[in-house]
Amino acid sequence: MALAVLDRRHTVAKPGFNRWLIPPAALAVHFCIGQVYATSVYKASLVQHFDSSLTKIGIIFSIAIVMLGLSAAIFGTWVDTGGPRRAMVTAAVFWSGGFMVGSLGIATDQLWLVYLGYGFIGGIGLGIGYISPVSTLIKWFPDRPGLATGMAIMGFGGGAMIASPLSSKLLGIYDDKYDTATGIASGSAVAKLFVTLGLVYLVLMLFGAWLIRVPADGWKPAGFDPSTVKAKALVTTDNVSADNAIKTPQFWLLWVVLFCNVTAGIGILEQASPMIQDFFRDGSKSSVSAASAAGFVGLLSLFNLAGRFIWSSTSDVVGRKNMYVGYLGIGIVLYAFLAFQGSSSTILFALLAGVIISFYGGGFATVPAYLRDLFGTYQVGAIHGRLLTAWAAAGVAGPLIVNGFLDAQGEPGKLNAGDYRPALLTMVAILAVGFVANLLIRPVASRFHEDKAAAATAEAPVESAGDGGTDVAIDKAGPLLVIAWIVVLVPLAYGIYETAVKAADLF
Repeated sequence: MALAVLDRRHTVAKPGFNRWLIPPAALAVHFCIGQVYATSVYKASLVQHFDSSLTKIGIIFSIAIVMLGLSAAIFGTWVDTGGPRRAMVTAAVFWSGGFMVGSLGIATDQLWLVYLGYGFIGGIGLGIGYISPVSTLIKWFPDRPGLATGMAIMGFGGGAMIASPLSSKLLGIYDDKYDTATGIASGSAVAKLFVTLGLVYLVLMLFGAWLIRVPADGWKPAGFDPSTVKAKALVTTDNVSADNAIKTPQFWLLWVVLFCNVTAGIGILEQASPMIQDFFRDGSKSSVSAASAAGFVGLLSLFNLAGRFIWSSTSDVVGRKNMYVGYLGIGIVLYAFLAFQGSSSTILFALLAGVIISFYGGGFATVPAYLRDLFGTYQVGAIHGRLLTAWAAAGVAGPLIVNGFLDAQGEPGKLNAGDYRPALLTMVAILAVGFVANLLIRPVASRFHEDKAAAATAEAPVESAGDGGTDVAIDKAGPLLVIAWIVVLVPLAYGIYETAVKAADLF
């Protein structure tokens, strides 16, 4: 009976519920799982502790990203039918449990346990946690779906900005010999870090799960007229099931669009620090120091974060298809300009790369709303989960393309701007493929639509059994709205401040 509170029927919002409690609930989850982009903080420490290679330690991250895509695809329908609270609690248990098992692997010198823990188990938590709040937000904000998904997925970009400086400080506390210059700490310090992060993330994610609610059947925002949405191009008022969605050309065209956008973005992200040093290298010496290169990485994080919110919100005005025309079309121009003129100025290089990465982040945040436009809200979480396999594929393809070209050009530390040109121009070609795929997207044919009555019955929440006492407290507790936003905005402000300080070194 204790687990019954996780059921969808116990998460139906009562009259008077403030929908602005949902974004902090989503951010609480995404800030935690966004830590996956901060693994570089302790990567060198694990290499030394296990006496291993960067490649073998890097497999931990690769497993996590692949499992993100696979678990989102496999459990997407389960997330939709079971409700967001059950999914968010499950994500919290897997994500936190992954840290605990990984910590045990570090403490016992068993690298395979880190693969199993942080990579496999944590990766399942990543996938479920990534999609669980998104479809709920779309249902609460039918008037501004781009804004809603931007707020949530912004958290995934912000998670690394919070985790990176926090992890460095904790490693310094747990290891008095921690070398901030090399970033190497003892294995025991990293194990303690994993335990700390696992516990903190468990609490924060469970807080988000406690806050989350789904709207009652027939609910709509005050003053919102659904007929205004119907008039917009590519926006449907019908619904398509997840099983039918993957039978449509629109799904696979959008899969190609996301794959191309992510592949191009990861091409810069994965190589960011050495890339800016190589672009401004004269012989064996670079005019950009290691500290400034770290600042550049921080600057990209800010652009990534901002792009997820700003561009996704803009898509509510200009439309999702037009937004991707910008991501991909302008991205082609920026990549070409970076390839031929990027080495003329560090400021120009940083700004070009920053805008490209903002499009990378914006693409992630806009795609759930794009799916909602094309396929409706019926099983948008499940469809989103299946689409994220494009992310898993791009996470492998992007680094392989860039590293393959660079390996052919020379050795690390001896490369220059010209050596990057083939890789950058390849990204131009990839973006062009995505650009064409986006132009080909049309409204979904009516033969794929669900029967309206059947879809409404399947989607309608079951009435609360009347034992949701916590619902009443949340619905009427105005101060909780302030507390919820403080819980997520204070860590975000800390991450932005720390990142801005490091980024300032670049200039």
